[in-house]
Amino acid sequence: MIWIGIFLLSAVVLLPSLLAFRRTTRLRDERESAMLLHRAQLAELDRDRESGLIADGEHAGARLEIQRRLLASDAASARGLGRSVTTPVVMACLLLLPLTSTGLYLLCGHPTLPAQPLAPRLAAQKAQDRRDDALLAELRAGLARMSPDDPNRFQGFLLLGQAEAARDHYAAAAEAWRQAMTIRFIPEIAVRAAEAQTLADGRVSPESAALFRRALDAAPADAPWRMAAQQRIAQSEHQ
Repeated sequence: MIWIGIFLLSAVVLLPSLLAFRRTTRLRDERESAMLLHRAQLAELDRDRESGLIADGEHAGARLEIQRRLLASDAASARGLGRSVTTPVVMACLLLLPLTSTGLYLLCGHPTLPAQPLAPRLAAQKAQDRRDDALLAELRAGLARMSPDDPNRFQGFLLLGQAEAARDHYAAAAEAWRQAMTIRFIPEIAVRAAEAQTLADGRVSPESAALFRRALDAAPADAPWRMAAQQRIAQSEHQ
């Protein structure tokens, strides 16, 4: 029931936004309370003047100050009213987001797809690795049976190196590509072999650096891997 988790996670993520709008509403209520207080102060001030407790001059000054505060509160309340129009709309949109995300998953996803435990997937991966090992062993045996003059040996070692590199067997990939270079030297293959050996060793060895230099000497000026090979050579000089 992953859709329940999607709904709950969306609700938790949107909770800070909902709390922020709630705080805005509370502040607007405080402004309205301040306006009521100022109006009550004006009424009390009028009563004090009628009772003779304050003079007319004092009454006028105090009334002017209270009116100034009342106008300020009215302006703040008007701004809050403008926000109050959009607040329910925004909150409704925020509440609709979890429902929308859940609905999209139910519509476009696969809610009925059963879970795939890790153990069967690991077992399937191990079975695939065993099949790959068998194929590579068969390829090596076929290469060993080939005549040194067989033109397919070069392509076979290239394929073997690519397969080993795809499985992160860099030392085996470098060896396969070196075997291919004994048949025909190609600068790009030399760079692949040197890079694979570098990844296997964890550093640029002198042999790998020499292979990088040999590839650069034989490569065209616009070789796309030239800069990478030069960086590897620079790394070997700083080690």
